[in-house]
Formats: sequence, structure tokens, C-alpha cells
Amino acid sequence: MSVADKTDKKSGGFGETVSVIVQALLLALVIRTFLFQPFSIPSGSMRPTLLEGDYLFVTKWAYGYSHHSFPFSPNLFSGRIWSAEPERGDVVVFKFPPNPSLDYIKRVVGLPGDRIQMIDGVLNINGVPVKREKTGQIDNPDITEENRPVDVYRETLPNGVTFDTLDLSPNATSDNTREYTVPEGHYFMMGDNRDNSADSRVFGFVPAENLVGRANLIFFSIGGGYSPLQVWMWPTEMRPSRLFNFVR
Repeated sequence: MSVADKTDKKSGGFGETVSVIVQALLLALVIRTFLFQPFSIPSGSMRPTLLEGDYLFVTKWAYGYSHHSFPFSPNLFSGRIWSAEPERGDVVVFKFPPNPSLDYIKRVVGLPGDRIQMIDGVLNINGVPVKREKTGQIDNPDITEENRPVDVYRETLPNGVTFDTLDLSPNATSDNTREYTVPEGHYFMMGDNRDNSADSRVFGFVPAENLVGRANLIFFSIGGGYSPLQVWMWPTEMRPSRLFNFVR
């Protein structure tokens, strides 16, 4: 075999490797943009439903696509393509209205035209209190972030969606609010950790254009503020019971 033959084979092998890498990156980009996007929970505002250290997949096609569906949110177009309405009770990832470079995750409680108000810790939708019943207490700091028992209430929205909320304090400042009327093309978001959530009670309504996708499946969870890359902490800090749970 000549030196030229060897050089051609090396060049061909390198070119094939680059081609495979480029194709893999393009495939990953398509999947992330149009199908599923991984997301990590950065705060405790959705406890007990979602915990810091949960890693989940967000379904990108659930509400159609806006320019926020693409990495870095390029200003390619306005509005949404193949738009679909979120359902009340959906857990949604969206771009934070005051700073769209940040991703937030909350639960949709108010649809366009709804009147939303908190009265003595009870969510009211269009003047009707949401069904709310105390189910007990949680005495686990990994779930509540508190070194004491915390009251848990199960809420049932008008469309039948049920979920648990934490009540850290019976007289929190956010337990009573003014009445908010959700404008057309916007949504009212709240965290399940009602007394420890900066949500639409603080920053206002979320435009439909800011929706990124619906939280779907927890694929990994680790406590203690550890990274999934710290595999030596898995035996003590991984939360096996949360793996492959659907988000509700």
C-alpha cells in the first residue's frame, strides 16, 4: 500500500467521523427544538410536586411553537405556529416575562378571561373557591425544605385536575390578593408551594408566546444540591422513587 493510499484512508476516516458528529448534533438540535427538551428544577416553588434536583423532559409540541422554542430565542417570527391552548392544571415551562433569558416552571391556574384571586389561602376562580382539603402533613426536609411538619392540601380545579400544595404559613402575605382578570392570549401561573413561590401574583400574566412546553416525565432526581455527574453521591442522594414519574 502506498503512502498516498494510507493518507486517503486517514482523510476518509476523519471526514466520516466529522460527518457522524455533525449529524448527531443536528439530530439533537431537532429533538430539543421540536420534540423534547431536558429541564432541571432550579427552585422549591413547585414543591411537593417537583423538587430541586429533579430532571425532567418537557414536551415541546404540546402548545405549538414560538420563537422561544428555539435555542437562544431568535426573533424569527411572532406568535405561535400550530398553537394549542394549555389546560388548566398543566405544569408548564415558560420564559420569564421580565427577562425571557430565564426559564420558569409553574402550574396554569388561570386561562384567558378568568378572574383569579387568593382569599385566606384559598384559590378562587371566577368567584368560586377551588375545592381544597387537608390531607395531612409532610415531615421530610427533602420535600418541604423545612425542619418541621408542613401542612399539605389537595386542590381540585374545575376541570377535575388534582394536585398537592404546601401551606408553610396559615397567614402568609400571598394568602390574600386582589382579583386578577387574565387578558386574552395570557395565562395566570402559580407554584404549588403557595407561600414560597414568585409567580403571577408577583410578576403578572404570562403571554402565550412565552410558553416553552409542558412538563412531562421526571427521568432523574438527586437531592442535597448534587449534580447527576457526581455519581459517587448516587447511593445516598439519588431519589429512586421519583424516577420515570409523570408530572401531574
